[in-house]
Formats: sequence, C-alpha cells, structure tokens
Amino acid sequence: VQLQASGGGLVQAGGSLRLSCAASGSIFSISARAWYRQAPGKQRELVAFITSDGITNYADFVKGRFTISRDNDRNTVYLQMNSLKPEDTAVYYCKVVAGTQGYWGQGTLVTVSS
Repeated sequence: VQLQASGGGLVQAGGSLRLSCAASGSIFSISARAWYRQAPGKQRELVAFITSDGITNYADFVKGRFTISRDNDRNTVYLQMNSLKPEDTAVYYCKVVAGTQGYWGQGTLVTVSS
C-alpha cells in the first residue's frame, strides 16, 4: 500500500492550493482518511478527517478555510485550502485508517509567503 501526496507548493497569503493523496494497492475496510501537518520545530497535528460515512471534522485553525473530500472510485482524498496564511506553512501528510492499521503518505510541502 502506498499513498502519494501531491499539490503542495509556494503560494502568497490569501491564495489557495488543493492537495491530493492517491492510494495504490489494496486497502480494505477504510474507516477514515485524514490530513495532518507538521511545521518546522513543531509536532505533527491533525488538520481534518473524513470518515467512510462522509462525516468531516476540522481543526479549529482551518475551519471555514479548508475542505476535505474524497473520491472513492479514485481512492483519493483531497484537501482544498483557501485563504492561506503564513502560519499554514508546513509539510502536509495524508493518512488512511483501515481497521487497526494506519498508512501514511510521504508528505507535500506547503509554503505560504506573507
């Protein structure tokens, strides 16, 4: 099982980016897909998740700005990020939870300039 994250880059404050995370290989009984981020010198933190039932949840610091979605046919999870702030600068990681297993992507760097 591999998770390939993409879509990161350099953007000015107020701009938008859309991250994608495509899963390859067989993953059964996925219960949730999530995005985390880790800024330099900080711990990894949960940004948003979406369950198999489509229930979403967001960290307070991205509510109203970020949207998580999924495409089951493509086995892909997305993170639409709007109104980006310099403090959103981080490496963003996707994660898929299936049963007791958690699978991580390799991360994609998002840099927001002021």
